[in-house]
Amino acid sequence: MLQLPKMPELRQLASKAEAYEYCRQITAKYSKTFYLGSLLMPKAKREAIWAIYVWCRRTDELVDGPDAQSTTPETLDAWEQHLEAIFAGHPLDDPDVALVDTLERFPLDIKPFRDMIAGQQMDLYRSRYQTFEELELYCYRVAGTVGLMSSDILGVDDRDSFAPWDGGQGIDSQKAAIALGIANQLTNILRDVGEDAQRGRIYLPLEDLALFDYTEADLFNGVVDDRWRELMKFQINRSRKFYTQAEKGIRCLSADSRLPVWAALMLYQGILDAIERNDYDVFTKRAYVPKIKKC
Repeated sequence: MLQLPKMPELRQLASKAEAYEYCRQITAKYSKTFYLGSLLMPKAKREAIWAIYVWCRRTDELVDGPDAQSTTPETLDAWEQHLEAIFAGHPLDDPDVALVDTLERFPLDIKPFRDMIAGQQMDLYRSRYQTFEELELYCYRVAGTVGLMSSDILGVDDRDSFAPWDGGQGIDSQKAAIALGIANQLTNILRDVGEDAQRGRIYLPLEDLALFDYTEADLFNGVVDDRWRELMKFQINRSRKFYTQAEKGIRCLSADSRLPVWAALMLYQGILDAIERNDYDVFTKRAYVPKIKKC
């Protein structure tokens, strides 16, 4: 009797509970501020936020992780195809199981996910940004998109979006969500100037460096002087304007999402305060929010 070759067994993917627990652990390990805010949310929302965070982290690590040197445009094209499989309801690995379930429970749009991949593509061929307008597009793609993804989970209650002090114009909840993502990314950029310089990257707009007569060579040498302090004050003030715009949008959120988002915003904005306490030295000192303030 003819013996047919035995087909290899397909590995069984994680259960939903296992996938969400994995996402929880990754979020708690790599984004403590984000994680602390999520703990204040209802269970379904916080699990969905963890699933999104892990997908975003995996996307970011394609160009910023330990294997980033092997990443090509084709790698990112393949990752976008992976994304399309997830949105079609076909998880390919364990973390996907949580995201597929999240998509079944919340009406997420694929466009912000695709935009984030486009942001990673920018990192493949750009290590400088001439103007803030160029940098803002990058910040939207790699972080403003997170605001859009999250807002569909957090929920919006437009009844509170109009107030007399707004001149009756109301608040655009999507713009506020994008503003929070951009504010967080600008904060990351200011905190990580030294680390990025070690990789040959400068995310501060070159036109801003020129405005304060501070050179690329100064940055790579970690020069902290009055020029640098004034440049950093300028950047911090810009970041805080985005936080202010984002904070106004919190009242547009569903009631059970307002406190978590406000808490996460306050914690992350605290990194800017830490940079100031460190006398703007982001080359030899790490800006962080003390644990006592997170309790």
